[in-house]
Amino acid sequence: MFTGIIEGTGIVKSVAKIKNANRTADMRVEIDLGKLSKGLQVGDSVNVNGTCLTATRILKTIAYFEVVKETTRRTSLGLLKVGDRVNLERSLRINDRIEGHIVLGHIDGVGKIEDIVKIPSETKIWISVNKEIANSLVPKGSIALDGISFTIVDVSKTSFSIALVPHTLAVTTFKNKRMGDKINIEVDILSKYVAKLLPRY
Repeated sequence: MFTGIIEGTGIVKSVAKIKNANRTADMRVEIDLGKLSKGLQVGDSVNVNGTCLTATRILKTIAYFEVVKETTRRTSLGLLKVGDRVNLERSLRINDRIEGHIVLGHIDGVGKIEDIVKIPSETKIWISVNKEIANSLVPKGSIALDGISFTIVDVSKTSFSIALVPHTLAVTTFKNKRMGDKINIEVDILSKYVAKLLPRY
C-alpha cells in the first residue's frame, strides 16, 4: 500500500525481455533507486510510476524487478527505455501519515495527455481516458497518475484535468511530460467500490 506522495525519482539502467520458455515474467527492469534503496530487501514492494513491483535482486543502489505480461499490457512500463526517469515510493508503514490517499499500485489503465496549460502559479493538464475510468471520476476526488496522488479538477465523458503546483513539477517526472505522453492511472479505490454499488442506467 502507498500514499501517492513521491519520495524521489530513479533512473532506468536496463530493460530486457525474458526469453526462456518457462518464463514467469515478461520483462526485467533494472532501476537505480539512489537513496531510496536504503533498507530495501528482496521481496519488498516499490511503487514505480504507479505500479507496485517486487524487488527480486538488489545490488548497492540498484534494484531488479520482473514484470509480468499482464502488467506490461495494462500499464506504460513496457515503454520504458534506458535513461528514463521514474517516480518512486516505498511501501507505507503502519505508523506513517497518509498525506495523499490510499494507493494500491494496481493500474486500471493508461491515459494520454491531451493538453497542457501553463499559468504562473500552476500547470493544468487534461488527460483522456476510456469510459470505464471516466465513470469512476468526480471533481475534487482523488486519482493516482504515474504513482502521484492528485485531486481531480474537471471531469468530462472521456477526459479529466488536474492542476500541478511548481513543487510537484520539480520533484517528479511530470516536469518532462509532453502532449501525447502515456500515463498510468489508478482510480481511487473508494470511487471504484461506490461505482460498483450504484445502479447502471
